[in-house]
Formats: sequence, C-alpha cells, structure tokens
Amino acid sequence: MIDCVFCKIVSGELPAERVYEDDLVVAFRDAHPTAATHILIVPREHVPTLNDLRDDDEIFSHLGKVARRIAKDQGVADSGYRFFINVNRGGGQVVFHLHAHLVAGQGLGMRLIALSVGVAIMWRRIINWVRRSRRG
Repeated sequence: MIDCVFCKIVSGELPAERVYEDDLVVAFRDAHPTAATHILIVPREHVPTLNDLRDDDEIFSHLGKVARRIAKDQGVADSGYRFFINVNRGGGQVVFHLHAHLVAGQGLGMRLIALSVGVAIMWRRIINWVRRSRRG
C-alpha cells in the first residue's frame, strides 16, 4: 500500500471534514487553511502529480466541475475564489497525490498564497540539506 496521507483520507483511514464526494473525487477542508475557505479536491485514484495524468484522463476537467459546485455550495462563487494545482516541489507541491485547492475569503491575496508556497519550498530545501549533511 502507498503511504499517502490523501489515500488514507479517501479510504476513511484518517479523518477529514468532507464537503463533497463522488465516484472520482473527495473534497475536504484543508487541515492548515490559508484562508476562511480552503478546500482540497483529491482524486480517489492515487496519481502523484498533474504530470502523471494520461492525456485521455477526464479527472482534470472533473476537478474543475467539482470546484465550481463547491464554490457555489460554500457561497463564494460570486464573490470570487482561487482554484489551483501545485505541481512538483518547485511548484509548491508538498503531498504527492494530485489535488486542487479551492481558496476564498478574508485575507486571501497573492502575498499569502506566495508565502505559503515559499514556506513549503523552503521547508523541503531544509529537509534535503539535512539529509545530505547526514550522508557525509
């Protein structure tokens, strides 16, 4: 079995506050939100990154459809929200199970999102530096 936190949430092994689910995806509130509304939309199937999707895979368009529905259900469709996918370490991806972010609400801004991505990248660099240092 893959040791993946999102796979464990999808299977019910780990708890999460689910806001939507269907045959293809599960959506739940982010455990460390960057705004009043921060929801992750995760495919049930383990796909590490957007780069790993097959060209004929419909999950990408499905993520968009689900995001629009959740935005409407959460009351942020008209006021505005961000919908994005981080890809690989350099793009800010921390959990390597494809997932989309739906973010909206007070305090939302490019600086906060950029800061979150920057912190994730810096944390990964520190971990890699420590690992290299231990090897000698």
